[in-house]
Amino acid sequence: MAIFWVMRPPFDELAANHGFPQWRWYTLLGFIAVIGVLAIIGSLLWKRANHQDPATRKEPVKFFIQNQLGAFIALLAFLPLIVMIFLNKDMDAKQKNIAGAAGIIVAVAATVLGIDFKPLSQEQVAVESQVVTNLVGQDLVWWSDGGKVVHLCNGASDIKNATTPVSSGPIADAFAKGKEGITLELNSELNQCGFAVPANLADIEQWVRSARGLQRS
Repeated sequence: MAIFWVMRPPFDELAANHGFPQWRWYTLLGFIAVIGVLAIIGSLLWKRANHQDPATRKEPVKFFIQNQLGAFIALLAFLPLIVMIFLNKDMDAKQKNIAGAAGIIVAVAATVLGIDFKPLSQEQVAVESQVVTNLVGQDLVWWSDGGKVVHLCNGASDIKNATTPVSSGPIADAFAKGKEGITLELNSELNQCGFAVPANLADIEQWVRSARGLQRS
């Protein structure tokens, strides 16, 4: 409602300012920035929530909508505002163009940041939990705050050389923290950790890739 009020100044104010008041225009730009920040925060929180309670790939439509809902909401939040800006009859061309461009740029940024390019699925959690348990004897992995993948022991080189705090726990906990899954450098990692390297390691790695929706390497 505040945006409608900002964009619809009374006639007396238009006359006194010889057009759309500058203070209202700056306020509109501020609203665009605030909505953008809120949309981005909401999208990031939604992606984190999906990592804590992932959808199943067995329902592809629901899987897509649930994982990309943050991007959809960000886009829908800006489309009406952008249309209102360009249809506004009180702003001059310069004000419209700058405000409209700002709205489009922020909308694109919020939408892109809301897209989950590597969505987590229930199937991936189940597969990687089984793989870890099979390789090391229990569902226990290690990860650093600054790393993207998780490791099979605290003796892995990436864990020993980590410059950010290190945590351990079931792989579901790592996914909840936004990690992508176990490292696919399993041969070297198993050797570093002192675990046996199974003969079918290539098949195991491909199983993990398939669960992540990746192409065969």
